[in-house]
Amino acid sequence: MSVIIDIRGVHKSFGSLEVLQGVDLQVRSGSVTVILGPSGSGKSTLLRTINHLEKVDRGWISVDDRLIGYRRSGDKLYELKEREVLKQRTGIGFVFQNFNLFPHLTVLENIVEAPVSALKRPRKEVTELARGLLDRVGLSDKADEYPRRLSGGQQQRVAIARALALEPKVLLFDEPTSALDPELVGEVLDVIKDLAHGGTTLIVVTHEIGFAREVADTVVFMDGGRIVEQGPPGEVFDNPSHERTKAFLSKVL
Repeated sequence: MSVIIDIRGVHKSFGSLEVLQGVDLQVRSGSVTVILGPSGSGKSTLLRTINHLEKVDRGWISVDDRLIGYRRSGDKLYELKEREVLKQRTGIGFVFQNFNLFPHLTVLENIVEAPVSALKRPRKEVTELARGLLDRVGLSDKADEYPRRLSGGQQQRVAIARALALEPKVLLFDEPTSALDPELVGEVLDVIKDLAHGGTTLIVVTHEIGFAREVADTVVFMDGGRIVEQGPPGEVFDNPSHERTKAFLSKVL
């Protein structure tokens, strides 16, 4: 499998707080990478740099061999215009913790909106695609409902369908179950598992260890803005080599 996401020497600070301290990570096409770590370790910030929701201070990120958020000229990087960044983002699906659905649009309209406005695709064609995606996430009967009428788990499944509607090269999940009641977590993880088995490239920031063990090709453990350890789930969970990883897992396993 070829590398589709290449993260090199990425640094990011907010004021005097250095949140990412030289992160290197390569993600192979069609793989599932799960990022674990304590709160404040830089997991979500790293995810947000991949689609340039957060600008990096140093280093660079490429997706499918294209620099994200910048163009290179000689040894220098120049930031792209917002329009170009938005175009790049259509290839990088992002599923947020809190769903971020448009409350004034129906479920179907939430999914149709971006492909029509950002990709200029015909509404009729996108509507058919959207209905197929709703079926895929088990919500074909909710097309005409508004988000407020749905449970948290249903809203998150709509958010996944919306991300898929842009037919992204990669799909990023930022703690997709942390805002859900415990009994709704399984229905969202089942959809993500289905995507994983279907060969979509996924990066998932989560605290769901069982899910990571079952689905991940690579588990990445972050602490203090650095990647401390990474490897296959069996290796990281059953035989961690770093003391910090051992201490974290002893609390969550």
